[in-house]
Amino acid sequence: MTPPKPASRPDKVSLWRYLQLFRQDILSAQPARLYRAWMAEFRTPFFRSYMCNDPALVDLVLKQRPQDFPKSDRIREGLTLLLGNSVFVTNGAIWERQRRIIDPAFEGGRLRDTFPAMWAAGRAMLDRLAPLADGPPVEMEFETSHAAADVIFRTLFSIPIEDSVAGAVFHEFRRHQKAQPVVNLGALLPLPRWVPRFHRRETRATAARIRALITRLTAERAASITAGTAPDDLATKIMTFPDPETGQRFDTEEMVDQVAIFFLAGHETSASALAWALYLLATHPEWQDRLAAEAQAELTDSADFAVIGRLKIARAVFRETLRLYPPVPMMVREARCPVTLRDRRAPKGAQIVLSPWHLHRHERLWENADSFDPARFDSENGRACLRSAYIPFSAGQRVCPGAGFAMVEGPLLLAMLAQRFRVAALADRPPVPVAHLTVRARDGIWLKLSAR
Repeated sequence: MTPPKPASRPDKVSLWRYLQLFRQDILSAQPARLYRAWMAEFRTPFFRSYMCNDPALVDLVLKQRPQDFPKSDRIREGLTLLLGNSVFVTNGAIWERQRRIIDPAFEGGRLRDTFPAMWAAGRAMLDRLAPLADGPPVEMEFETSHAAADVIFRTLFSIPIEDSVAGAVFHEFRRHQKAQPVVNLGALLPLPRWVPRFHRRETRATAARIRALITRLTAERAASITAGTAPDDLATKIMTFPDPETGQRFDTEEMVDQVAIFFLAGHETSASALAWALYLLATHPEWQDRLAAEAQAELTDSADFAVIGRLKIARAVFRETLRLYPPVPMMVREARCPVTLRDRRAPKGAQIVLSPWHLHRHERLWENADSFDPARFDSENGRACLRSAYIPFSAGQRVCPGAGFAMVEGPLLLAMLAQRFRVAALADRPPVPVAHLTVRARDGIWLKLSAR
């Protein structure tokens, strides 16, 4: 069974129609030719945009000359209410300073320290799902969101999702996700900075409530650090680590910005990938059986970090899911100077779009590009594409600092679920992918859950 993907728009539409489609869903707003094109140019009265699917161009932008292609300011238009001045939207010296402080907390050795918290979140997830087994269909995106949020709060602040503040952040974020449009008008029109950005009332309200709750957590942690009673978790590591160059640490407001993006990137993206992985297993029972057998053989009752190296099928399934349904479907950079892209001369200020969604499904790069095949990475074609055409976490100096974290969390939770439950798809309710904050299903991912 071929995994679902959104229908493409007609090749030529008016600018107004394109803007309408884009605001509804950026994936179905694109023409089908982008799954074969090496590059495409889009011109509007306001800016030029170039989608680059040629691996050489992706490498140029992300690895060879990243300083010439900073993140576009258009990215922050719809996210600034929630993310402030976080590492996700900054550039230059500010971004470099933020990464110098953040990166050490996510180094390989630190993952071992966070593993018991991930394990505990996984066990709690199984306990929540047990009463739902052998009953009506379950909306799995909600359940994976719940589990991923639990992982974030346990690893970041040493509190479970049942904590009143953690639970409030989780539920406010779900409201924010529904209220936040795919793209703000300021991302499409060249508005001067002094022009007010109009956001929906609910978008403003939910962002303000989330930031107030995170401010409370961060201020409480700062006080416990001062008192010498803070737990040795990610929040403490980040808040106490000085910039190696200046000796400065994040203040409370800066830390709120970073926690907001940790929650968005670490919770929303993991939840998306995990839900799609379960749907793919439900529609490919042979892979579900293989994963369940591996989980039965390798998982025990103890939180042993070494098990991650043995969950090879779980890792392959999760990696293939990230190929088919990359949580962040498009990345936008801006050319700081004129640049030649293949046979086109892109002017200064041009928007350079890198699309993991199209790159990962590119018909001239991947064999059977739309098929679910976790074994593909053992083939010559799969290994080659893994090196040149696989960027679910971006690449180069702006690679996601939590990539290693995600590749521990995802396979672990997937294996724990497969060990305990079997999932089955509903023939009359196939999910339709849409891109909002991440790639989700328009009406959720509904699956039948049964105990093994």
